[in-house]
Amino acid sequence: MSAVTTDVLDAWRSGAVVAVATVVRASGRTPCPPGTTMALLPDGSVSGSVSGGCVEADVLACLHDVLDGAGPSVRRYGLAEDVLAVGLPCGGTIDVLVDAVSRDCAPHLEALADDRAADRPVAVATVVAHPDDARLGASILVREGDVLGSLGSAELDRTAQDAALRLLDAARGDTVELDDAVSVFVDVHPARPRMLVYGGAAVAAAVARQGAFLDHRVTVCDHRAEFATRRRFPEADEVVVARPADHLAGEIAAGAVDRRTVVCSLTHDVRLDVDLLDVALRADLGYVGAIGSRRVHDDRMRRLRARGLAPDRLAALRSPIGLDLGAQTPAEIAVAVAAEITATRRAASGLPLSDSA
Repeated sequence: MSAVTTDVLDAWRSGAVVAVATVVRASGRTPCPPGTTMALLPDGSVSGSVSGGCVEADVLACLHDVLDGAGPSVRRYGLAEDVLAVGLPCGGTIDVLVDAVSRDCAPHLEALADDRAADRPVAVATVVAHPDDARLGASILVREGDVLGSLGSAELDRTAQDAALRLLDAARGDTVELDDAVSVFVDVHPARPRMLVYGGAAVAAAVARQGAFLDHRVTVCDHRAEFATRRRFPEADEVVVARPADHLAGEIAAGAVDRRTVVCSLTHDVRLDVDLLDVALRADLGYVGAIGSRRVHDDRMRRLRARGLAPDRLAALRSPIGLDLGAQTPAEIAVAVAAEITATRRAASGLPLSDSA
């Protein structure tokens, strides 16, 4: 869970009222995607951000208004022509819902937190436009086959549930028009993408740390019990002692991986690497990378071709792993790997932004 969710949940459990701002729509180049939140906590401190600093002062004033009794509202921020006016210098536009969160108006927050902590897919659909101002901010919690709460009518609830499940499957939050007058923002919380790190050396520990930082569910696997320990990998969600290829084959057979799954082969052992990559490259995974020099890479490719892997499967291998950052230390290599994983997931070039249009 995010730090904002944890802070809001702590206040909610204490019975306090928290003012929360949420980005519910974004267009153009914006600093924060839909679902990003900022909260004014009971002690007067602020948790989170909705714009990276551009409009925070104005949003904070709105949050104070909510705590003083103002109703929920949606504010739009775009490019301000006056340099001193409130706006987004990046040129995009965001809509921000400002509302109060308490046990009375957000009774399902505990259920949402439990689902997120257990890595169960869940979505929340919140009314952001309605002809009846009293319905603004009403929300339902949506799981597969289950809905908690109501938006005011069974028909709206069914329509919102269908939209939420579609967006949850796409892992993308968005504002959806349910009819000509009612819109809901669907905040999605899919299960975290998996990162499978194979190897027990220092680079594997650094990559696991980066994976956890990027909110992956990290599994570390090494065939040596002396290296596959919780002490070496405190950030990992699980640490497994097994041959890498056998472990991955088992995860595939169990349906525990998907097109968002990341596999990092960091064993420094060509035989283990080739066995593992033979399994990984035949599956439909999001990213497969392997560490090693160009010479090691060429040898691996020769061995994999001999096993009958097709050229399009071999082309999916990111090897040597990571972007060219001149990385030398384990921490630097991990940053290069995380950068390449992100660029691959976002279909980005990986080039410096200063060289782009």
